[in-house]
Amino acid sequence: MTEEKYMSRCLQLARFGDGYVAPNPMVGAVLVCDDKIIGEGYHRHYGEAHAEPNAIHSVKDKELLKQATLYVSLEPCSHYGKTPPCANLIVSSGIPRVVIGTLDPNPKVSGRGVDILRKAGIEVVVGVLEDECRELNKRFFIYQTQKRPYVLLKWAQTQDGFIDRIRTDCTEPPLQISNEITKQLTHKMRSENQSILVGANTVLLDNPSLTVRNWTGKSPIRIAIDSNGRIPENFNLMDGSIPTLIFTQKVRTNKTHVEFIHIDFDSNRLKTILQEIYERNIHSVLVEGGATILNSFIEEGLWDEANVEVSPQRINEGVAAPVLQLQPVTRQLFAGHEWLFFKNKT
Repeated sequence: MTEEKYMSRCLQLARFGDGYVAPNPMVGAVLVCDDKIIGEGYHRHYGEAHAEPNAIHSVKDKELLKQATLYVSLEPCSHYGKTPPCANLIVSSGIPRVVIGTLDPNPKVSGRGVDILRKAGIEVVVGVLEDECRELNKRFFIYQTQKRPYVLLKWAQTQDGFIDRIRTDCTEPPLQISNEITKQLTHKMRSENQSILVGANTVLLDNPSLTVRNWTGKSPIRIAIDSNGRIPENFNLMDGSIPTLIFTQKVRTNKTHVEFIHIDFDSNRLKTILQEIYERNIHSVLVEGGATILNSFIEEGLWDEANVEVSPQRINEGVAAPVLQLQPVTRQLFAGHEWLFFKNKT
């Protein structure tokens, strides 16, 4: 139980980096001597020090390191990136024992960090709360192992299965399904993912900003699929306030923070788009709609998770919500709305 207790603290610390370290993983580290925490740290911002050096540098009496156990939620890195290898620092600090939550799936690390530690005579234990450690960095694991971004589908629907009334343009207000509290949860999801994706129809009907406003955190990179170049220059997505990618087959001139990416809109367009996103070092994409785009991802099996908000209201007719041929993993009531959480089994 002692190992799990300190690894749980690592996970707690790691979550403080949520929204700030991507595409790097969230990592927490704790140093323990005589069953007492003497130092701890987490990866705070992308490009800055990792959890292990932050924990080591927080220890006031460095002599205690020679009697301490380091707990860390992810295998210490073994290569030079934006920072030096953490495994080397652990060795030079004289720490005799290291407990690791899970191995790093990154081919540059995967097992090499553990090898460095063991060759230096350090006792290494791997696999404490491994499932929890992998779940924490599910986006990072998918990005590394499947060479594509983690895809999270999100929509809100009425009790009778509609996501909006029938509308023709943005002069008609959208149906308000989410309430003020559940909107905060949606914006929290935005802050947790590196990018957010919608189709041209959603842009034309809603003129969305796709930013984080009802939560703290960094706004995601905005992505729109606009095959025929229909999005007007004066719409919010074109304002240059946030990096934006527009996938199109119509040649258009790039603007400040707005990049037009020309692709063929054939049967492989979604895989092509995900590949382009992956190559830009974006490890996750939140797909917010509309129905055509969401159904396309579902039909091709190109999704990992789906979060569906269901309000108690009924409208009898409108734009039909997507349908998943799966049972939700969990159901939760939140602010008077039911939330259904799905995991793709493929």
